[in-house]
Amino acid sequence: MIGALLVFAAFLLLLLVSLSTPIAKSIDLFSLHATVASSVLGSGIRAVATFGVWGYCTSTTESVVGVQRTSGRKCTKPHLGYDFSNDVASIFDLENDQSAINHAITAALVLHPIACALAFLALLFALARLRSPAHRLLHVAALVLVVLAALLATVVFLIDVIFVALARSKLKTVSHGDLIVSYGNAVWMALGAAIALWVASVAICAGLCGCHRPRKSARY
Repeated sequence: MIGALLVFAAFLLLLLVSLSTPIAKSIDLFSLHATVASSVLGSGIRAVATFGVWGYCTSTTESVVGVQRTSGRKCTKPHLGYDFSNDVASIFDLENDQSAINHAITAALVLHPIACALAFLALLFALARLRSPAHRLLHVAALVLVVLAALLATVVFLIDVIFVALARSKLKTVSHGDLIVSYGNAVWMALGAAIALWVASVAICAGLCGCHRPRKSARY
């Protein structure tokens, strides 16, 4: 029972990650912050872009003589990969890296919905295992699927962390600290899902060994 609950929790977390920005705008993998200041009339522009599995959202805040004006949040249509518009690319100094960034990220982003689908499949077998506790094949299938889902969720988390770390290092060098890259909450949700799946695999394995351990016959 504990194993199935943990798999369910992991599935929900991976589902939320898979539905991140621009679908669920409060969930993102990482964000970019850029600030351009001018000594003329104390003006400046602050731009923020949040990135999810299916695209990104941007917003800008202009400041002139202490008066701030914030533009509405603009989001791309949901699709895998990031196709930066000319305005976004110029603001974040990404004109020369658009193609490389898009291809690299697309390959990583596709793993998020795959991990979610695998966790859902593992959940189905974990629930079926509860309905037929004597069916050894269901126990084995559930264990295999949970382990595979845990491995993929771990890979997804590591890719997210490494990518953001590399982007932070590169952009810090190129922009001389004007661009700031921050981890999003989706990264830690993926970590939580991976941990839940690993613990669930241990619980299911323990249940498999316990249910099918030969019982000693009573002696009289």
